[in-house]
Amino acid sequence: MSKGLYSKYYDPSKLARLGNLQMLARTVVEGYISGLHHSPFKGFSAEFAGYREYMPGDDLKHFDWKVFARSDRRYVREYEEETNMTCTILLDASASMGYRSDGCSKLEYGCALAAALTFLMTQQRDQVGLVIFDESLRERIPPRSSPAHMKYVIDRLEKVVPRGKTGIASSLHLIAESLKRRGLVIVLSDLVEDQDAVMNAFEHFRHERHELIVMNLFDPAEIAFPFSGLIEFRDLETREKMQLRAEVLGDEYRSKFAAFVDRYRRDTTRAKVDYQMLSTATPFEVMLAEYLRKREKGG
Repeated sequence: MSKGLYSKYYDPSKLARLGNLQMLARTVVEGYISGLHHSPFKGFSAEFAGYREYMPGDDLKHFDWKVFARSDRRYVREYEEETNMTCTILLDASASMGYRSDGCSKLEYGCALAAALTFLMTQQRDQVGLVIFDESLRERIPPRSSPAHMKYVIDRLEKVVPRGKTGIASSLHLIAESLKRRGLVIVLSDLVEDQDAVMNAFEHFRHERHELIVMNLFDPAEIAFPFSGLIEFRDLETREKMQLRAEVLGDEYRSKFAAFVDRYRRDTTRAKVDYQMLSTATPFEVMLAEYLRKREKGG
């Protein structure tokens, strides 16, 4: 599909004005991700989930011979790893996530990703939950798998506003301690916090045997630092202001930003965490489709 066609509806510069994440998620999943041959996400347990009628080609190791002997009915036993996965999406909604240089903010981009993932997983009968956090856990929706639950999660995503200070590491530790069953955890955040503390929190999830996907969101201006002249910078969380001449710190900023991202890439690879650095300038549905197809192929 040509870039012109998808950007007509989903270019990041228009994303903030769409206002209907459920419509967006449905169209993205059905239009861009429908080519997936199987779920790019794997189940984690072998807990008994229920029965269904035997179909030709089903693995006979799951055929329930006792039920067949009693009732002459052919059923197979299904397990959670085959039919159901638990995913928890962790969305950073601190004030820094509200930054935008043009188009959508990091938080709006993250909400769109979360909505599309929620729709996709519900379609695949996976359970999806949502945690919205800043310096504390702001809202928590336990994982469920139903159209009504999906609608509720997406409705909540439409109402999220950026506020509060960042507390990424402490919030992630609290969530890791509270998750009752092993599953998939997806973090959507700019990860602007002490990297040692954040990596320690990531390793907490891995210690609990969760699969962890980290989508590190940045505005294109945060990546390229395109400013010039005397600029007033304002901290979105503390409201502190500072005037600086952009040319004086541009090269140093870009060097430190590259080192910041490189360290996350290096340390997450070592910790077996799937790390993706994303720009909000990239049409998110194309990025998501490419990423999921890469996972589907085991890349």
